[in-house]
Amino acid sequence: MPELPEVETTVRALRPLLVNQAITYVHNNWPRHIATPSLAETQYRLHGRHIQAINRRAKYLVFTLSGGETLLIHLKMSGRLLVVDRHETADKHVHTVFGLKNGQELRFWDQRKFGRVYVTRHPEQVLGRLGPEPLETAFTIQVLAQRLHGRSRLLKPLLLDQAFVAGIGNIYADESLFYARLHPQRLANTLTSAEVTALHTAIQKALTLGIEREGASIDLYVKPDGSKGDMQNAVAVFRRTGLPCKECGTPIERMVLGGRSTHFCPNCQT
Repeated sequence: MPELPEVETTVRALRPLLVNQAITYVHNNWPRHIATPSLAETQYRLHGRHIQAINRRAKYLVFTLSGGETLLIHLKMSGRLLVVDRHETADKHVHTVFGLKNGQELRFWDQRKFGRVYVTRHPEQVLGRLGPEPLETAFTIQVLAQRLHGRSRLLKPLLLDQAFVAGIGNIYADESLFYARLHPQRLANTLTSAEVTALHTAIQKALTLGIEREGASIDLYVKPDGSKGDMQNAVAVFRRTGLPCKECGTPIERMVLGGRSTHFCPNCQT
């Protein structure tokens, strides 16, 4: 968390607030937030830059800046971004702050402190290893089939691999596998053509629903205005251990795969 739908929701909320604004300063009290370059160079390179566009790549927020610079922010496990008046008292979990010319601040709140900030002229150096975007038209059934071919990994850990497909995390991997009626321990290279098609449809369904419901406020995620998303009220299996499957009534089960909690219906998913 946050995953593709939560990051996409954040991007869409920030665009009208930040595009065309200029960055006037950067404050930081947790050095590990700044992945590259140094804090001093980050402050120098961002000063006076205008935010020209805000987009998403996988779970990264991508700020295109004037002068050829790109600001990348990864929220990791607990990060959130909010825009407030600079005179508003900052919460103790705000660790990086970007001052804006209009008197506001973009604040990076991060309770667990795993978030990362990058300033680069070559964003592909950070983003280049990522797999395809699952909601883009280029991500076809054929592309998914090719990426699955010859892989003997379990489906659930494979879906979490950002080099395999970008943006899917624990929530949407569980939901996708349920929609596809695939057991999380199935080997990728055992899927039939029909099952590959079902998985492709399920991935897009789960992520699209997550975006429509503006993310899942299950742990710490909230939207930039502080309000909650609604996907937590629409999940089919995630964190529903012991509750009846919405399709067949069988209790949802939980297991740990690759160190991650995994939720599934033992009757619907084979």
